[in-house]
Amino acid sequence: MADKIATRAAYGEALAAMGSDEKIVVLDSDLSKSTKTDMFQKKYPERHINMGIAEGNMMAVAAGLATCGKTVFASSFAIFASGRAFEQVRNSIAYPNLNVKIGATHAGISVGEDGASHQAIEDIALMRAIPNMTVISPCDSYSTKFAVKAAIENEGPYYLRLGRLNVPVIYNENTKFELGKGVLLKDGTDVSIIANGLMVQYALEAAKQLEEDGINARV
Repeated sequence: MADKIATRAAYGEALAAMGSDEKIVVLDSDLSKSTKTDMFQKKYPERHINMGIAEGNMMAVAAGLATCGKTVFASSFAIFASGRAFEQVRNSIAYPNLNVKIGATHAGISVGEDGASHQAIEDIALMRAIPNMTVISPCDSYSTKFAVKAAIENEGPYYLRLGRLNVPVIYNENTKFELGKGVLLKDGTDVSIIANGLMVQYALEAAKQLEEDGINARV
């Protein structure tokens, strides 16, 4: 595992790199520096809209833009994107199967600095319960960029679960990314560890520790 980079940073980089497609519009709820969509904003200011601290309204606007043929990325902290805006995500985006991609950063309990009110631990369950929604929880910068590319290339609502903290780079540009398929990082014969997102790095560390005890773990 090489250098560390936050998946939210990779999200911003991917949007900026793929933003030449004029169908792509990025919405943000006054958090562009935190969600890193300011990278897209600097290159394509005419297609970046700050919706203010109004996540429900942002999702409704995203739905409207999608009906006009746009590929919309709506970005906020995971707790607000999945919690505060749940009704709009469910009824205005997922139910009509619209082409809106939700970039949800600062997910999970790793945002200790922001307090319990900002720790989204329910978001995967909420989003997976919604019809038509595809949930992706990338573990590093490469998988995040693969996820953004897949979200652009495939129609329908997506929920990209991204983190605040810098995490190790686990994959590389040659890694095969396929929606709905896991990636075998380490083979083993005694026990299998299945992980996603931030926990992948810890799964690999756990496998290394188990190896010291003579247990061969598959990750």
